Amino acid sequence: MSTPDSTTAAAILPLVGGPANVLTVAHCMTRLRLGLRDPGLVDGPGLRALPAVLGLVADDGSYQIVLGPGTVARVTPAFEALLTNAPHGTEPAPAAGPATPDATGPTTTSTTADLLALRGAELKAARSRRNATPLKLFLRRIADVFVPLIPALIGCGVIAGLNGLLINLGVLRGLTPALTAIASGFMALIAVFVGHNTAKVFGGTPVLGGAVAAVVVYAGVAKVTVLGVTLAPGQGGVLGALAAALLGTYVEKWCRRWVPPTLDVLVTPTLTVLLTGLVTLYALMYAAGELSAAIGTAAAWLLSTTGALAGLVLGALFLPLVMLGLHQALIPIHTTLIEQQGYTVLLPVLAMAGAGQVGAALAVYVRLRHDTSLRTTIRSALPAGLLGVGEPLIYGVSLPLGRPFVTACAGGAAGGAFIGFFSMLGDHVGSTAIGPSGLALFPLLSGNRGLAVTAAIYAGGLLTGYVVGFTATYFFGLGGIRDNGLDGGLDSGLDGRSPARRAEQAAV
Repeated sequence: MSTPDSTTAAAILPLVGGPANVLTVAHCMTRLRLGLRDPGLVDGPGLRALPAVLGLVADDGSYQIVLGPGTVARVTPAFEALLTNAPHGTEPAPAAGPATPDATGPTTTSTTADLLALRGAELKAARSRRNATPLKLFLRRIADVFVPLIPALIGCGVIAGLNGLLINLGVLRGLTPALTAIASGFMALIAVFVGHNTAKVFGGTPVLGGAVAAVVVYAGVAKVTVLGVTLAPGQGGVLGALAAALLGTYVEKWCRRWVPPTLDVLVTPTLTVLLTGLVTLYALMYAAGELSAAIGTAAAWLLSTTGALAGLVLGALFLPLVMLGLHQALIPIHTTLIEQQGYTVLLPVLAMAGAGQVGAALAVYVRLRHDTSLRTTIRSALPAGLLGVGEPLIYGVSLPLGRPFVTACAGGAAGGAFIGFFSMLGDHVGSTAIGPSGLALFPLLSGNRGLAVTAAIYAGGLLTGYVVGFTATYFFGLGGIRDNGLDGGLDSGLDGRSPARRAEQAAV
């Protein structure tokens, strides 16, 4: 019997060129990530027309279909099952091309929403080309290490929050030790998972990456002394595990080149674990431990001392960081803070960028009340935006329009400053996991002043982001845009710049 998720998967498959065009399938928190033989066979308008599809992102050989949290985890297995059961030897299906004028009838006029989607596609393609630098490709691979861990971080984070609430209320005391064990077990061994994923992403043997990273959390390291200092289990945390697994991958690749094939099965794993393990114990754990401590100290000092200013800057810059792909560098920092302090104080501040985006989209919806197609696009994307999935609003509305992207950043800055101000007063707002934002972050909130105060401050930040994003966009973000479309037409600007170029320059 078909389900909505299997129906969605069946609808997506022919629109991406059919089974023969799909090389790889994976998913993160919100996106179905496909490696395609020929991306030119994708029917973008057809995919956008599907009710379950919130947006599309083409990024360095990976075609990403935004389905939203929860949905993507159910659609992906159904999609993989279709590929498994597909007949072999079929040719990729040709994509439906753009509609052409009928010689016997009038040409169909493109709607505002359609042309904004086209602009978004241009911007995404331009961003993809800019992101193909060694640094950004490396950051993307680092993100690939941590993204698969997010579901476990969320699950354990919610359980930890529930356990803290029970402890504060003084109820079910016999259950709280069990909940503590369940919530803490994954974090106690997260280094092993980081090592496993690192080796997998960078081309090593995953189990060897996990083996060298396990050294970091092994209790026996307490007997090892480095520079007169005794190591502590877990010292260096995820950064130490990441470094150890990276080193192990390069050692393994070196061994594969030089060790005779007849000895490879014995010598390569042994040298990989031995050499990497020694370097991990006598160098990486100590260095990564110092770096992790510095990150925690810097984050606490930043928000406690310059909270309002720091929050304003972080909230304003997060959407541009997402555009440039540089936000991926923050994932290990978030994970390190969660490992050290139990929550990351940076994520709630950065989540304010999404609030500004929602406010900006609402202003566009209200101002352009006669633009039915654009309002339909916003209505379909807004629920996801409220839950922290911002790609549909970014690439479908604010970024192609230009100024609303800037005013959305202003809303994020205001919300970030609001939360940063309370950090200066000693009220820290943190998240016990990474991934969700917007309204979906409430179950993961934690802080030093109790859940009620923490939730109230976060809610105040969201409201500030909504209001400022709306107000700034309503009064300043829609210059040159009429109620029935862009002034001067959507296809070309009066100054000769392409739509993508105008929007990019407006966003700078």
